[in-house]
Amino acid sequence: MVPALRYLGRVCGRARGGFPGGFSAACEPWLLCQGGRRASTSSFDVVIVGGGIVGLASARALILRHPALSIGVLEKEKDLAVHQTGHNSGVIHSGIYYKPESLKAKLCVQGSALIYEYCTQKGISYKQCGKLIVAVEQEEIPRLQALYERGLQNGVQGLRLIQQEDIKKKEPYCRGLMAIDCPYTGIVNYRQVALSFAQDFQEAGGSVLTNFEVEDIEMAKESPSRSEDGMKYPIIIRNTKGEEVRCQYVVTCAGLYSDRISELSGCNPNPRIVPFRGDYLILKPEKRYLVKGNIYPVPDSRFPFLGVHFTPRMDGSIWLGPNAVLAFKREGYRPFDFSARDIMDTIIKSGLIKLVFQNFSYGVNEMYKACFLSATVKHLQKFIPEITVSDILRSKENVLNKPSWRGKVLF
Repeated sequence: MVPALRYLGRVCGRARGGFPGGFSAACEPWLLCQGGRRASTSSFDVVIVGGGIVGLASARALILRHPALSIGVLEKEKDLAVHQTGHNSGVIHSGIYYKPESLKAKLCVQGSALIYEYCTQKGISYKQCGKLIVAVEQEEIPRLQALYERGLQNGVQGLRLIQQEDIKKKEPYCRGLMAIDCPYTGIVNYRQVALSFAQDFQEAGGSVLTNFEVEDIEMAKESPSRSEDGMKYPIIIRNTKGEEVRCQYVVTCAGLYSDRISELSGCNPNPRIVPFRGDYLILKPEKRYLVKGNIYPVPDSRFPFLGVHFTPRMDGSIWLGPNAVLAFKREGYRPFDFSARDIMDTIIKSGLIKLVFQNFSYGVNEMYKACFLSATVKHLQKFIPEITVSDILRSKENVLNKPSWRGKVLF
């Protein structure tokens, strides 16, 4: 269980100073299962830093499997799940893209089934609207066929290769030579899912502390005065207001700040985060009939981004895009959001320069599409020729922020 959490978060271990050369000893399952009685309000057996969907899912899983543990979640905002969890396209992916036998492939295939099951159980609305991955040029067909074989190896259910006539049956206004039909792809409001996780966690006895922005994590050098717990809770987590929480173990799931929080805990901050903002367009309501489900391009492994696609939303809107543009702030959802520290970290500490040199022409094209609406529409017309510039609205918010780790953009 605990090694799996190390994949979900960034750290599962004692704070710096606890064990030399990292904290793998603290991640042994038998150590985590110690604990027992409920701690005081400011002391926990386990603290999870980050109140997004990964942190809340981790907290929920831990407390359901180990109800004797006292577990707290720390979130820097006043509300839960307001950043990456609340700023994404909402697609439930089927697992077709990832390398066979990789953890990412296994988790995506299993996770899609589990999310449908959970939403049904909790009465959370979702739509299993499917997805077409469409080849519009002859040169894309070999890549499409290879992707289909990869999906079969990954165990994705219901996949089939379809020709032009069947594409029209699924998406009457879409043109294409061949497509992969992924019927189990769906859409959901992930913030709603995350808040349901939080409710499960709290009903099981877990604690959530909002407005708690972690500034420092360290090992206590001595027992706090008049403390009945002695050194049972040796890790001190301080926020920007000087308030403290103590714990035995810490799991960090800090999203776009995962590298910095990892460094605070005494672990390696690599790979570094480089934020990319996804700029979406919106199809006018009277033109929504043009799109029924998700329509995606055939991915090209030469480039780090997937390309523009058509994404239906739970509110009935249709998103078009995104263009992937370097953000000047880690949580910068608007074009002119800026943080000097984030920019310096991006330039000095990350793999940005390597990414730029490897994909210079592609990056310039993404910037061009972000500036000129007609350029994006031209790409969209490869799939649905009926779309025109007058059918498009610019989104009032740039809703997607994707991190890049060592020059690889994570979608």
